[in-house]
This record gives sequence, C-alpha cells and structure tokens, in this order.
Amino acid sequence: MSIPIKKYDAIVVGAGLAGNAAAMELEKHGHHVAVLTKLHPLRSHSGAAQGGINAALSEEDSVELHMFDTVKGSDYLADQDAVELLCSKAPETVRWAERMGAAFSRNEKGEIAQRPFGGQSKPRACYAADRTGIALLQATYEQAHRAGVDFLDEWYVADIVYHDGKVNGVVAFNIRNLEEKVIFHTKAVMFATGGYARAFKINSNAHANTGDGLSIVARHGLPLEDMEFVQFHPSGLAGTGILISEAARGEGGLLYNSEGERFMKNYAPEKMELAPRDVVSRAITKEIHEGRGVGERKDAVYLDLTHLGKDKIMTRLPELRDLALTFLGLDMIKEPILISDTAHYSMGGIPTNIRGQVQKDHDGNLVEGFYAAGECACVSVHGANRLGANSVLEALLFGKHVGIEMSKDIDSLEFGEVSEVDAESMEKEISWVLKNNGTESVSKIRDELQETMSENAGVFRTEKSLKAQIEVIKSLNERFKNIRIEDKSRLFNTELQEAIELGHMLEYSSFIVEGALYREESRGGHFREDFPARNDEMFLHHTMAYMEKDGSLRLEKMPVTLGRFEVKERVY
Repeated sequence: MSIPIKKYDAIVVGAGLAGNAAAMELEKHGHHVAVLTKLHPLRSHSGAAQGGINAALSEEDSVELHMFDTVKGSDYLADQDAVELLCSKAPETVRWAERMGAAFSRNEKGEIAQRPFGGQSKPRACYAADRTGIALLQATYEQAHRAGVDFLDEWYVADIVYHDGKVNGVVAFNIRNLEEKVIFHTKAVMFATGGYARAFKINSNAHANTGDGLSIVARHGLPLEDMEFVQFHPSGLAGTGILISEAARGEGGLLYNSEGERFMKNYAPEKMELAPRDVVSRAITKEIHEGRGVGERKDAVYLDLTHLGKDKIMTRLPELRDLALTFLGLDMIKEPILISDTAHYSMGGIPTNIRGQVQKDHDGNLVEGFYAAGECACVSVHGANRLGANSVLEALLFGKHVGIEMSKDIDSLEFGEVSEVDAESMEKEISWVLKNNGTESVSKIRDELQETMSENAGVFRTEKSLKAQIEVIKSLNERFKNIRIEDKSRLFNTELQEAIELGHMLEYSSFIVEGALYREESRGGHFREDFPARNDEMFLHHTMAYMEKDGSLRLEKMPVTLGRFEVKERVY
C-alpha cells in the first residue's frame, strides 16, 4: 500500500505550551504549519501545571535576581546565556500571555498576583489560582487555531526522516485508524514532546508522557543531554504521586513528620519549606527512611494548610483541595494531608543551542532543519535542578522564541528528499507488535521497569543500585522481544500504542541510569549516597550520551556555559 506524502512548511510534534506557541508564531510569519499530537491539545500535560509562571514584575524583584536564583538552583550546571534569555524575556512573555486571554489572579492593586516558590529571592510566580497551566494552554491553543494552524490530534509520530544531517519530515500513523499512515514532508521539524518521568512508578506525569521523542532522536545516533537529572517533586499525594503544587507551600503550607517536628529546619534552616525541590524531596525521603513517616504505611509526611483558613484555600488552592478530597479523602481546610516525593520533571533531553536548533554532537555541530523546545529539550536553563514555575516559563517563552527563529530559517531551507522507504521503520515496528506471538505482557514489563527505576535510580542512588538497574533493563529488553498484545485490530488500538511507547521507555531509561552511574558526585536532582559531595573539578560539565547500533551507550562531555555568576557552594 502506498503511503501518501503531505507537504507543510513546518511540522511541530506536540501540542502543549511550547508546541502551540511555536506553531502560532510560524503561522503568523506566513509559514503553513501542522501540529501532530497523540491526544487533543487541551489534554496536553502543560494543562496540569498548577502553581505559576515566573517573571520579575514587582519593583522589589529584578531580572538579575531571577537569573541568580535560577543558576544557583541549577547547582551551577545551567548554561548562563540561556538563563539570561529566559529571565530577561520573562516579563514580556507573561504580558504576551495575558494579552492572548490568559486570566491571571490579581492582587489588591489590580496587578498580576505573584506568590513565593522554592529557591526564590522574591515572590515571582504569576498565577491563575492553582490552574495556571490550563489557563495558558487554552489561550495558546485558541490563538494558534485562530492563526490558522492545522491541528492533527490522535496522530502518533513514529520516526523522523533524517538524511545526511538534515531532517526532512516525520512519519506518523493515525491512532484512530492504523490504515492511515502519512509521511509529512517539510523544511523544518520541531519536537515539543514533553518529559520522561513516567519511567518511575510514582510520578505526576500524564499517561501520554512516555518520552517517545527522546528515543526517536537517539535511534538516529543523535545525542541526549544530562538524562541523569530527574526532578522528584516534594509534594505528590501519598500513594499516587498526583501533584500537589508548590503553591501550597508558597501560600504558607508547613511540613511535619510523625513526631510533630517541622523537620525542614534540619535541612534548609533559612528557606525551610521554600527550599528548592531537590532539597525538600530528599529531606522528605530521608524522614521516611529513618522511621518518621506518617500514614498507614508510614510512607508520607504531613502538609498542613489548616492555618490558612477556608477563604484563602478556596480562593487560591481550590483544585488542590479537590484533589486531596478525591484521592485521599482528606480536607485540607480541616486537617493535614499526606504527601511524599513524586517523579515530576526532566532536566535532561534533546540538546539544543539557544535558538532551539538540535545539536548533532558534543562539539556544537547542528542538525539542519531540526528544533526542540519545552521539557523534551535541554537548552539548558535548568541544569541539575529546576526551580518551580520556571518550566511553564521555559515552555511558553522558548516555544515562541524557537518558532520565531524557525521562521527566520525556513526561507533558506529546502524540501529535502523523502520517499516511502522512510516509512519502513514505522511499518516494521507496527507489524512486529501486531504479529509477535510471545508470552510477555506489556503492562507487566512496564510495571517492573517503573518499580525498579524508583527503587534503584530514584531520589537516592548508589553504584550498586545503578549497576543492578542496568542489568534489570537488559533483562526487560530481552523480555520485550517476547511480548504479545491481545488486540490485533487496526482501529484505536491503544494496546499497540502502549507497546511502542514501552520500547521507547526502555531505551531512554538506560540513558538515565548510565548517566547517573557515570556521574560520581551529587548535584541538584542527582544524589549519589556513595558520592554525597558535588565535584566541580571532575563533573562541572554536561553529559552527552549516544546510542550505538548495538544498543550500548557512549558518554561524552560538553562544557557548561558559565557567566556572571561564579560557581560556589549552594546553601539555603
């Protein structure tokens, strides 16, 4: 069966904040663009962001303070040129979103309201109650639609068309009907495919966040950057990992252990509950491991908001209250709720330069016609640890920024060569999953991957645990070759989709573990119990990992871009 070829000036993969913002800018600059997404744009994971978007708007704050907090929060692994762009353009990005129709909460002066977040010198998280992400997602989607962007939802991008250092398009299939496969021929492709925290059992990520874009890139011999750095958010609902925003602590929430002690005084005596996320999540995990946990399984700590009062909770944290009521049966107005750490965010990803162009190698050479933005990209503004409310900013700001940069490049880019041969890898993958008649279950392999990743490569890591996890992944890869799915249909076959996604999860999990084993230090979200100190002499660099043809990984170094903020001890 012949596969049709459709032409667009540009293709964006992913319809969260970064994808929508980029597509809107491309269309406004006269370039026809299609956005391919696994699910409806308004179900994208950007909509789950709750607490806010950072910008130095107040007179007491400044861009320089925002930059300093971000660099310090990154444990000095962030590239400072990218951080400067992020922080300097943050105020205009928030006002741009407001003009598009995003309705921010207001203070008593009628200005955009801001709340404190962890690691910040001043309150700078602009918020829309505790539904900031969906407010911004609705605004960007509506305006992209208005601009004329073609949204093709429920399409699964299975591969890029990559020849001679240039990306010429993508190949995709319609999830609703496997018979419909298309090669999208284009001058430029941008990936905005989200993060990879679903590699862990307890996580806050949407079901669709399976990190496919990362593995697709790696399969072509292109590098992934800093994959060992995964953020574990301090406040996921106990047992489920469903996110309770940092806004809860920003509004004054307090953390207690089983002894009634505000234990953060032992870990971050100055910032207390508003220390950066890596510090707070390690403190919570340590309290639990040392027997001071609460709840039936003693696997949580208390987050107490009762002193805030009903009015403040119902005005600023209504969704968080609903989540705790629904999933724990606890009313935060009347009683403390139970939280523990949850895998939340990916600091690593597809390496890009400051324009969003994907890097071909650790020497800075670029892939022509290929861009990335948002959580799947590593520009790197977050380094080893992201500050709360900087991710929404990064997605929106770099989505717009990369869309503008792409529009500058497109006129000089050519439509490269594509043919039906480019779809062969997708065809083979689909055929293999449908016809493979093994004995292994996709869901069981996925569960074992997530459970062992949490156990061996979670908040605390050691050489022993990481080497054990490498062997686990090898074993799971062998078992994956023997899977069988029950649904052999070609209409909305989600079982097939989940099998393909599992293949990606197994591949990029190796990048996380191998990078963590290599990095014999503790920095930001990566903590080695056998190497508890940061080691700038040996490891003040980015990790660039390549997948060889036999599936093994090769690790290289790439320098960190330093700047005005000198590297020093990180204390809160």
